Amino acid sequence: MRVAALLLSIAAAGCAGVPPAIGEPAPEVPDRTAEASYQAVLRRVTDRREVYSGIDTQLFCAATYQSAEFREARVRRQAIFQTWPEPKLEEALAREQAESTQVHELVLGVSIVDRRFDDFDSKNTIWRLSLVTDQGEVTPLAIRRVGRANLDLRAYYPYLGDFWTMYTVRFPVAVAGRPLVAPNTRTLQFRMSSTLGQVEMNFPVATATAAVPPAALPPPVPATTPPPR
Repeated sequence: MRVAALLLSIAAAGCAGVPPAIGEPAPEVPDRTAEASYQAVLRRVTDRREVYSGIDTQLFCAATYQSAEFREARVRRQAIFQTWPEPKLEEALAREQAESTQVHELVLGVSIVDRRFDDFDSKNTIWRLSLVTDQGEVTPLAIRRVGRANLDLRAYYPYLGDFWTMYTVRFPVAVAGRPLVAPNTRTLQFRMSSTLGQVEMNFPVATATAAVPPAALPPPVPATTPPPR
């Protein structure tokens, strides 16, 4: 019965021309207002795309920009799920706020038909990633493979279906010595390019932090076990 339902959901999604939603529904917090608020913030900082070759699917992908607003919403959501004490919550919020001034970070979810190309963190990957504004373009400081999606990750990023992989991508806050996000910058554009296809995802700067250039950054945040990105 479960297999039949799964096949039906795949077929229905294919007919609708949208990425198939495969997997158990994402966990939600008990407070309906808090749940709705989180989903609204998530929508503002998330974009998604598909790449096709003719009628054949190459990949589905989505990215969530880790804005200061979203970082706070994500941490508070995790605190509800895990019943954190107030001191732990305040420490995590301070850490996330500091990190939001040091890097532009994205959570990237991908589902690629040919798994050989699900290798964004490899030095030999076919993919080129960049973050672009009217100030210029930067390439990643670091790309980390978090791993295959699971129910815990889906609680924060519901688009991560069972056949998706999650990465975190960190970009510098400055280009050629000036902030990547200037006072008049309206959009952050994430580009993902290879021989399989090109993707552009856009995030409004109203939800981004106008990060300061490296010379003015506070000391790096000590390494700790971070909440899910």
